[in-house]
Amino acid sequence: MANTNTHNRRTFIGFGLAASAACATRSRAQSPNQKLNVAIIGAGGRGGSNTNGVKSETIYALCDTNPGVLSSVKGRYPGAKTTNDWRKIVDDPAIDAVVISTADHHHAPAAIAAMRNGKHVYSEKPLAHTVQEARWMQEEYIKRKDKIATQMGTQIHATDNYRRAVELVQAGAAGTIKEAHVWCGRTIRPVGEEVLPEQPVPDGFNWETWLGPAPQRAYNQGYWKGGNLNWNRRWDFGNGVLGDMGSHLIDLPYWALELSRPNKVKAEGPKGDKVAAPPSQIATWHHPDANVGGGKRGEIDLIWYHGPEGMKTMAERLQPKLGKDTNISKWHIGVAFVGDEGIVVSDYGKIVHSPGEKFKDYKRPNPSIAKSLGHHKEWISACKGEGKSLCNFEYSGALIEHNLLGNLAHRVEVGKEFEWDAEKFEITNDKKATELLSKTYRKGWEVS
Repeated sequence: MANTNTHNRRTFIGFGLAASAACATRSRAQSPNQKLNVAIIGAGGRGGSNTNGVKSETIYALCDTNPGVLSSVKGRYPGAKTTNDWRKIVDDPAIDAVVISTADHHHAPAAIAAMRNGKHVYSEKPLAHTVQEARWMQEEYIKRKDKIATQMGTQIHATDNYRRAVELVQAGAAGTIKEAHVWCGRTIRPVGEEVLPEQPVPDGFNWETWLGPAPQRAYNQGYWKGGNLNWNRRWDFGNGVLGDMGSHLIDLPYWALELSRPNKVKAEGPKGDKVAAPPSQIATWHHPDANVGGGKRGEIDLIWYHGPEGMKTMAERLQPKLGKDTNISKWHIGVAFVGDEGIVVSDYGKIVHSPGEKFKDYKRPNPSIAKSLGHHKEWISACKGEGKSLCNFEYSGALIEHNLLGNLAHRVEVGKEFEWDAEKFEITNDKKATELLSKTYRKGWEVS
């Protein structure tokens, strides 16, 4: 069981089942021309895309709890070893780097075990399942940052459009930024029953490992089949739309505004559900120190919206500021930086600078953020000692810690403003909320 009474910024975790090589170092040095031995943890779904992103290296091992997935991917990489338990992967001294594309509840346990064994780590977003895990991910990486490279799967961070938006905001194109609004039109289908009826476990399917640290449940394909859009609806395994898409979209204001730790967070929307993530959600974080543009620093509110109610509220708040420059209700995803001189709106591929008439002759700043090698290539190069991965776990771990505080506020009490002391790692005005910073781990998968 997690120790929920000792949450502080220096807390580290140990794995009873993956600690045998906790002090091991990587078995061989890497040079730019030497291929890495890469292990894939979670080979289906996002795992397939991530494997394709690192196929320039040696795909040394494949891990998946679903034998059908494992067999299919093994056909493309016949020389790779196979296993259905990631704990065997992180202990293998022949492996240099791991790529983690599992359900959310395995991201931090697998990544921390791998880092402690001296391996480079790429993990799908979000990095963690709880706020505590997000802090652990930062700390474990920082201890080893001169020896390992890490990257979170926020692929859009590597694109030119995000870079241009960052440059505009930091140059003061909208004046002094007062608010940042972030939204996603995705919603959550109802979960239905908390505990599904038991079904026979398919031959070869490692349900024990798929369940991992989550609460004990008898097998039912309804927990996992369909991938992210299914299991991510349940708090036991995922973090809802905010945990998922917030990793991509909040990344832009987090980068552009040079955000660090918020000191307040609150949630709006439907009452929290103990089982399921919300279909609509609004969360607001207050940051006391941000780069608000033009070389200035100041305080700012960052607001997240998703689902039908969230999108409606977002449009009501932003459309009057945009006039006829764009119909914001047609932007399924987006980020708006609201300043005292105007507004900059961006998504993955476009930027609107409003009011258009005022800024029609505005000269955008020359590009100052270098073009990316590509999200996966950036990490591979960093693994070999060339450059630094921008979405390393120090940066992305802080981003995910921030985002998951929004989920915590929603789950504890919608409408209440929670005060966050990042240094002490506690919600200072709500004991129940502080307890939800971590969770109880299933026997055999404890984190302490």
